[in-house]
Amino acid sequence: MESLQTPYRAVVIGATGGLGTAFIHHLEQDPDCGHVIGLHRHSDPPLDLLDEGSIQHAAARLLEQAPEWDLILDATGILTIDGHGPEKRLRELEPEIMAHAFAINAIGPALLFKHLAPLLPRTRKGIFATLSARVGSIADNHLGGWLSYRASKAALNQIVRTTALELRFSHRQAVIVALQPGTCATRLSEPYRKRAPEVLAPETATDALLQVLDGLDASNSGTFFDFEGQRLPF
Repeated sequence: MESLQTPYRAVVIGATGGLGTAFIHHLEQDPDCGHVIGLHRHSDPPLDLLDEGSIQHAAARLLEQAPEWDLILDATGILTIDGHGPEKRLRELEPEIMAHAFAINAIGPALLFKHLAPLLPRTRKGIFATLSARVGSIADNHLGGWLSYRASKAALNQIVRTTALELRFSHRQAVIVALQPGTCATRLSEPYRKRAPEVLAPETATDALLQVLDGLDASNSGTFFDFEGQRLPF
């Protein structure tokens, strides 16, 4: 990450998932990264997206270690919930499943922004990126289906946009973006890969995403990019 202060400090949330683990690996291998910490439900400190207190506590612990963190990556997300895959039709919609999708894919990341975004540098470039999905794009929805997942990721995209607009006043060089990693060989996508035109290894996708982030600046904040560096419509 050549565009960040050297050495830079990084946080990866969802560090035990396929993409989170790959992000950690790349950052640990980057000589410009001075320190990287992975957070998840069983880390020290633990972080649970369904428990705001744990997010607030994790933010306090990070602040104890350093006043500013240059790179924050949210690699969380859920697609299959309690054995329920994405809905193909409206009649399959279950409110409890939809609420859980929103809790993990939208409300949880919003709480991450609430408590962790203030840790970004105020006088130099800092990045807070969260993993969204192409199917969360309203403009790109031509097939329908997958209502809960689509809607929760669309909500996440709006959260990214709103957060970026607020932070532009206090963190003028901050880059707040949503990322589309493509279809990756992870547990999340395993049941749904057969129709994908391309399946990426997590290491390949995360390396590409880090390169994309390295090339962004504050003028790109509040937008949505894929792993090839193409800006996607919300």
